[in-house]
Amino acid sequence: MRRLLIVAACLMAAACASATESRTATLSAPPAAAATVVLIKPDVDLAVLTAVGLSETRADWSELGASNLQTALQNRLGQSSQAVRVVDPDMAMEGRASQLMRLHQAVGASILVFDYGPRRLPTKTGFDWTLGDGAGALDPDADYALFTSARGTYASGGRMATMVVMAAFGMGVPLGEQQILASLVELKTGRVIWFNHAIAGPHADIRSPEGATALVSEMMKDAPL
Repeated sequence: MRRLLIVAACLMAAACASATESRTATLSAPPAAAATVVLIKPDVDLAVLTAVGLSETRADWSELGASNLQTALQNRLGQSSQAVRVVDPDMAMEGRASQLMRLHQAVGASILVFDYGPRRLPTKTGFDWTLGDGAGALDPDADYALFTSARGTYASGGRMATMVVMAAFGMGVPLGEQQILASLVELKTGRVIWFNHAIAGPHADIRSPEGATALVSEMMKDAPL
């Protein structure tokens, strides 16, 4: 029992806070106070982690998480002087926004590999990524777009029970993890001028408005807006 309590305490301590790590491109000037920012509706997929380790998507959690994130981001952007417009990728420009969302995911995955991981591109210096000059088609009258995508798993009751049993034998069992990517894109050039990767702590569960607000507050604290 003592070993079980120690393992549980370590798991809780390791996940006590959200972890964020951002990257910023070299800018000739910060975003203007009168700039217009397009907030792309967050792309969220949340799942339950079963006792045997399989993940099963929960549409209700995903929709709730997307709604909470969008509200939290709107509130955060509302604290700045920039004008904010919300775009739903499923409704805009006959799928053009959805294509840019998928491109953002691909570019974001590359950023994670080459800017956050051990692999580095030998000829690439600084933070310099782009969605291409076609990004401006998203909104010709806007200056920037903020893309966010979140993926997460949460342990089921059966998974928690498995963790307890395995902990008694000194073995750890993953209980799930929630990650979010955010990119601020300069629409006229397509440049990713700011990027953040966050791993949510237990206080930042985006299934609740309070958790989404806490995560967005941490994730956006050094965004150039």
